[in-house]
Amino acid sequence: MPDLTITRVFDAPRNLVFKAWTDTAPGNDWSAPRRFTVAAFEADLRPGGAWRLCMRTADGEELRVGGVYREIIPPERIVSTHAWLNPDGTPGHETLMTVELAARGDRTEMTFRQTGFESVEERDGHRDGWSECFDRLEEHLAGVDSAGPRSTYR
Repeated sequence: MPDLTITRVFDAPRNLVFKAWTDTAPGNDWSAPRRFTVAAFEADLRPGGAWRLCMRTADGEELRVGGVYREIIPPERIVSTHAWLNPDGTPGHETLMTVELAARGDRTEMTFRQTGFESVEERDGHRDGWSECFDRLEEHLAGVDSAGPRSTYR
């Protein structure tokens, strides 16, 4: 099965990047591609805890995704499942996401891995979506995102 790995370096300390991954406050829109806003994000941040995200387009289309945390080591690692949710709330095909954060001075190197895709096309679609999200995360950490100033995460 094809896997996805994306490595990015953010101009922000590791604890700030970790907080962005786990913050459920309204306006944390970086975790959706640009044509979406985050309508809702819920997370029970513990191994075995569930997370759910609802993304919404300007015309009201909604996509829902969720999973279960398998491992959380603040501020360096998050492992969880990832599945698009059907209209009845049941999960579709499940993949595994791993986010590793390494301090590089005042910067953070993030290695994102998602494994278990059913096809190359599915992987490539996720690569494009996650790349947009990580561009938004970079903006968010710099304090130019609509979610407000960077100090929100300190």
